[in-house]
Amino acid sequence: MRKIFLLTLLACCMLLGAVAQAAQITDVKWGVNKADVLRIVVDVTDTAGYAVDMEGDTLNLTVNADKGAQVPHSKAVKSSLADSLKIVDKGSYTVVRVPLKQRLLEKSYKAFVLKKDPATGRPFRVVLDVTPRQASYSGSGAATTVVSNRPVVSNRPTKNNSSIKKNTVIKTTTAADKKADKKKSSSKKKNDNKKNTVAAKTETTVNKPVNKSDTDKLAVIKGNGRFRTSGGLDGKIITLDAGHGGSDPGAIGSDGTKEKNITLAITKIVKEILEDKGAKVYMTRTTDVDVFGPNASDAEELQARVDVGEKYNSDMFVSLHINSSVNKNVGGFSTYYYPKTDNDLRLAQNIQNKLAANFGVDDLGVRQANFYVIKRISMPAVLVEMCFISNEKELTLMKGQWFQKKTARLIAEGIEKYFA
Repeated sequence: MRKIFLLTLLACCMLLGAVAQAAQITDVKWGVNKADVLRIVVDVTDTAGYAVDMEGDTLNLTVNADKGAQVPHSKAVKSSLADSLKIVDKGSYTVVRVPLKQRLLEKSYKAFVLKKDPATGRPFRVVLDVTPRQASYSGSGAATTVVSNRPVVSNRPTKNNSSIKKNTVIKTTTAADKKADKKKSSSKKKNDNKKNTVAAKTETTVNKPVNKSDTDKLAVIKGNGRFRTSGGLDGKIITLDAGHGGSDPGAIGSDGTKEKNITLAITKIVKEILEDKGAKVYMTRTTDVDVFGPNASDAEELQARVDVGEKYNSDMFVSLHINSSVNKNVGGFSTYYYPKTDNDLRLAQNIQNKLAANFGVDDLGVRQANFYVIKRISMPAVLVEMCFISNEKELTLMKGQWFQKKTARLIAEGIEKYFA
């Protein structure tokens, strides 16, 4: 009997050891994009929870997985944010420490997970994006700060059993202007540069309206095509972007509710309301699909959404999302814009004002951000965060038809007010 007991105990220990080793970090990589955003990617053999926190001037990414023997204890980094990162083995979990060279703005880092993809051989990954400090933007007398789209949470508890973060985020990037003609005299070049800006191939130039007193203002785009900024909704062309979709669920609530489903439901209602008032409305997606297609890169997927707006020479582009935070008490509406035309901020203010004045949730205001879809598109564009899926009260709200219909109606009213 004693022998059987010992064999059973040994088998249990081996089983527990196998479970403990189920999630193991196989690599830690980093990269920097054109906007100087530092991305850290942790490859894991299986699903693993994670947490992100600041400790003085060090940003810590804790992953609930063992550090593989092949993973080094440190890596050199070439970034304005950091010179190195350290991978610290804590036994049952691992901490990736990033000593920062500059103090970050609040919420200037965001994390999310990428699921294992057997088709491409990609493992489960925990991704951390860190945005360098940028100057705040002042518009209409109010200063706004560049902030991240949202922190995200995993579906497995970390070592201290804290709540988990879920899914994806909109990437940010920039494009540099081409150099002015060096053959022109310096005085002539200064005058010309005030009138014309030649953008890189990946970005569209928008010239400001000349006569703002016109009944129906027009701004010339790319030397052809026009976007209209007033004169009522009738006949206006609007592209609506339901955030995420297909292989990308977006943020996920505690009960499994997926952002991609809420955004699509609300976007369809906005489309119906606007069309009833005479607008021509296009959607980047009308079903649960990836806009570019399966296995697309972030840039390909986001550019595919931008391309829909450009294809139809839209007068505006509105991207709808649901927010998420590691702080489950945070809630409310917010609207983001990038100031590439005279009208992006005005569009954001009109939509945010309607939402803030008619809902009993926090007004997080209008904020400037470098989100791909609102920066890379030529016409006025905004990204609306319609409450927090991580907030239990707001999660309950957003699943109901009352919330979805009211939110859609207020967004449509904000768009109509913009064109008034």
